[in-house]
Amino acid sequence: MKPFVLMWGGGDLASGAAIRLKRAGISVLVIETAKPLAVRRSVAFAQAVYDGQVQIEDVSGCLVNTPDEIEQVWRDDAVPVIIDPALRKIDRFNPLVLVDARMQKTQKALSLDLAELIIGLGPGFKAGENCHAAVETNRGHNLGRVYWEGSTQPDTGIPGNVKGFKNERVFHAPTSGLVETHLEIGTAVKTGDRILSINGLVLTAPFPGIVRGLIQNGLMVEKGVKVGDVDPRPEPYRCWLVSDKSLAIGGGVLEATLTHKNIRQRLYQA
Repeated sequence: MKPFVLMWGGGDLASGAAIRLKRAGISVLVIETAKPLAVRRSVAFAQAVYDGQVQIEDVSGCLVNTPDEIEQVWRDDAVPVIIDPALRKIDRFNPLVLVDARMQKTQKALSLDLAELIIGLGPGFKAGENCHAAVETNRGHNLGRVYWEGSTQPDTGIPGNVKGFKNERVFHAPTSGLVETHLEIGTAVKTGDRILSINGLVLTAPFPGIVRGLIQNGLMVEKGVKVGDVDPRPEPYRCWLVSDKSLAIGGGVLEATLTHKNIRQRLYQA
């Protein structure tokens, strides 16, 4: 298989990075679980696991069942998505660069032999210990910054401020159970509108806005998992565009990927 970047995770931040890499002419493979928990599904390659295909702006993603299908998807100018959450097929993939974009907040030890360059996104990464380079994902002056030494900032647990709303704009599962969604992403809501239920417990809109993110209908979730996101701004177009945060992080991933001449040359040799 030709040199490529493996994106371990297909959520919205990972997908923004994958898109920036692809637009720069770099082949990307996205790895996901069998039941992704992405909330911003309209801009996440993870959604290909459920729908088979996904379109994010000008980039298509396509679910593949075997590694043999990957290169054909690249030839079709799309991003292949495959289910392999434990990286059991990594010896067959043999990526040149691995981006750990699972956004787990805390990280277990990760072998630095999995790829020639390992890039970690977000909290829990320390360059030289569980990655070669880490990219900051917390909003602020350092968003998207690449660290070749030291650690990214710890998880704050506080969503970004949008028109004065922070925690209240994000829904977390109040109990473990089955998700039933009542609306679609992009729907305008009023205060009190039903958005989704978990085991019969209804979550309603806390203020007028747009449903920007909503977990896949029919999933079983654990208590505390993020399941939805309401944007107080009335314009629904944001649901279908890669966010400013994703683009900034993607810029950091692109910078880290192309920093070393040897890796840069090999990625572009094909």
